[in-house]
Amino acid sequence: MMPDEIIAQLNAEFQCREQQVHHLAALYTTHFPSPLSLNIHGLTATGKSSILRSYFHLSRLPHTIINVRECITARHLLERIVAASLDALDDFNDEKIDRRPYARTENLSALCVNMGKLLDGREKFILVLDAVDKLREGAGTLIAALGRLGEMIPTLSLILTTTLPLTPSTLHCASTSFLHFPSYTRADLLTILSASPPKIFTATPSLELFPDYTPDLAAEEDAWLWGRFLQAVYDSLSKHTGRDLLSLRNCAMRLWRPFVEPVVSGQFGTRDFSRLIVNRRHLFQLEESVLDRIINSTTSDAALTTGVLATPKPSKTTPHNLPYYTTYILLAAYLASYNPSRTDVTYFMKHTDKRKNKRRAPSAASFSVTGKRTGTKHRKISRHLLTPSPFTLDRLLAIFRALLDGTVPQVADLYTQIATLTSMRLLVRAGGAGSNDALERGGRWRVNFGWEYARALGRSVNLEVGEYLVGGVD
Repeated sequence: MMPDEIIAQLNAEFQCREQQVHHLAALYTTHFPSPLSLNIHGLTATGKSSILRSYFHLSRLPHTIINVRECITARHLLERIVAASLDALDDFNDEKIDRRPYARTENLSALCVNMGKLLDGREKFILVLDAVDKLREGAGTLIAALGRLGEMIPTLSLILTTTLPLTPSTLHCASTSFLHFPSYTRADLLTILSASPPKIFTATPSLELFPDYTPDLAAEEDAWLWGRFLQAVYDSLSKHTGRDLLSLRNCAMRLWRPFVEPVVSGQFGTRDFSRLIVNRRHLFQLEESVLDRIINSTTSDAALTTGVLATPKPSKTTPHNLPYYTTYILLAAYLASYNPSRTDVTYFMKHTDKRKNKRRAPSAASFSVTGKRTGTKHRKISRHLLTPSPFTLDRLLAIFRALLDGTVPQVADLYTQIATLTSMRLLVRAGGAGSNDALERGGRWRVNFGWEYARALGRSVNLEVGEYLVGGVD
């Protein structure tokens, strides 16, 4: 195909990427030299890998594309490069290369020797290492060495795709070219997803009941309703669930069939979007609309399939699936808020007897002169029903260590976990000397959840919080 035909086909297939397609067409052609190395960078779901595969497939340039995520070790990657290059040359040149001289590629030196012999006397060959920043072993020096393969092998052109741009200090080379794939804007996302609208009616309506509903009119109605539905999905959900193309498409397709159910049943027309969005507004409030699950629960399937918001039932599980040490931090924070500080020695010192939930003997003041109990009883309110009290960060960490049986590994960054819990509003600031710094020692905190949540957290790690609560739980 001619370059202009390739560009036109790619622009039609990958919308809103005209500039990146023109850059690739200018850098990688048959008759002009290409850069020794190119770093293509951009966030997830921005079209890097798909456009590269389509462009080189249409241009018929000798190339191979390797997904670095699939390589476990550095040697696995090196041998994969040689094997994929052999397969690519066999396909493009209609020949069978003897593979015995290239059977072993143990290190970078062997890679340079094998690739040099393989490409000696041949035309331009392009090697694409996709997601090279996801390399599991030896990424520090291996990426820099791979980035300079083109300097030792003249006919080799290397492309490295990453999420963030590779710095010159990482590549140890300042001559690398860069091509950025920016994230799609709101207009780009709506344009791309509006190109292939799904059908409102899974089965064609009866011509006897709807004689005017022709296929052309059906396609027009599908595009009209799908476009407005996409705007509603983006404006209501994208701020909190991500703005990339794949997540928005999955979320929209998950909600589309429940959304158009009233139209299919005849309750609303295809142009009654205002009434439809009011009737289906609960779909944009369901948690199941944005959660990806391997096994969907029956309640979630029924809520999205029928479009009926089920009555929430009291959950017996923990509302948040938190890491192990993060759960203990929240439990320690709850006990620090609801237990007086003077009782910490009694409840959390491991070398003393824990006097938990022991009823105190009746005092002499509760008896009358005749020796009988008086009728008046002063009943105290359970502490878990009161307002949480503020506590310091040092006291929180002390109770946290007392609750754990073993040691805390160094990889468990407790301060980062506390800051994350603060952003989740499970812990809130209560002022103090360090109010300007979230993790200052003089700052004071309090929990932002109740007894039911704390009990569910404790039972998720086999800890009864009520045994450590002053006065127990009635």
